[in-house]
Amino acid sequence: MLMIASALVSAFASAGPACDAAYEPPVPGIMPGSTKPSILLGQDIDWPPYAYIAMPPEGELSVAGFGHDVAKGLSEVCDIDVEVTQADWAGCWNSNKIGADAKAGVYHGCMTYTHTYGARNRWMDFSHAILQDNKPGGILTRLVDGVPLVKPNSDLSGKKVVDVDGWAPTADTLDIEPNVCTGQSFTGYTFVAPSGAALNYTNANDQALATLLSGAADVMWVYADHAFTYSCTDRDVDPTWDCELWSGFGTEFAYIQTGIYGHALNGTTLTMSKKGSKLSTIVNPCIDAFLKTESYYNICSKHELTGSCYQNEFFGKIVTEPKPWSLATSEHPEDNCAAGYCSCAA
Repeated sequence: MLMIASALVSAFASAGPACDAAYEPPVPGIMPGSTKPSILLGQDIDWPPYAYIAMPPEGELSVAGFGHDVAKGLSEVCDIDVEVTQADWAGCWNSNKIGADAKAGVYHGCMTYTHTYGARNRWMDFSHAILQDNKPGGILTRLVDGVPLVKPNSDLSGKKVVDVDGWAPTADTLDIEPNVCTGQSFTGYTFVAPSGAALNYTNANDQALATLLSGAADVMWVYADHAFTYSCTDRDVDPTWDCELWSGFGTEFAYIQTGIYGHALNGTTLTMSKKGSKLSTIVNPCIDAFLKTESYYNICSKHELTGSCYQNEFFGKIVTEPKPWSLATSEHPEDNCAAGYCSCAA
């Protein structure tokens, strides 16, 4: 018996260092790295150029996007393996809290999330950014005979607001944003959730816009560039959203607020993961090194994001015209609602 006990003690002792040898947090059903970190990251496919399906010749219906390309590029500067899988955004972040898949550790992290103030920062850990803060918030409203239903200088008192569930800018950050026309805080508004016919859509952005257009909401809190992103006119996209619904930009609905940046702590990050995962400690040195490479420049150029990327020696002199969604509402010309971006005087 004494010999057996000694053998068991020896076995447990020799097994102890195995925990120290782990290169990444464990993910059920995924082979861990044996000599280097092996990371699995998730992305959805409905947010070009950040996350989409690669059609031939770019790819064979594979997951693709700016985030994917940067993630795969990390092996150029680090001894690391990164795989990217399709995932539902709702599995990463949903209803203003961590998504079920991220909480359960189905993958190590989710890609291309904006590091925002508020709930996200309480639930999640974020890596360093791979793009500058290029995702301003905006507020959409319906147009009635070309005139916005809710005026740009409104403080939203008594108005119903619909948010895009699972997406930034998150609902709670509207509390800390000023009206860019008046400088005053938004107050006295009520958030409403999509319901009824809006739920016939499966895309969260479609659901929110359908809620606005139905009259169930007065305004929609959303990225200021999202109406452009979901435009299917004169753009090479493979939409997973309803193109017809978004075709009313500038005729049925328009922005009354753009260029709102206060919701973000940082720009678009490579990874968002469960609090305490320490995934960022693995990928951050690799991100920092990769952002200095020519490959990073090539990825930025491929996805037409050079103006939002972190400049390095390979960029040369980049001169870009400001996009309309990056401008504050006060900077838009008058009578601009038909272009989708109303001025403060509208």
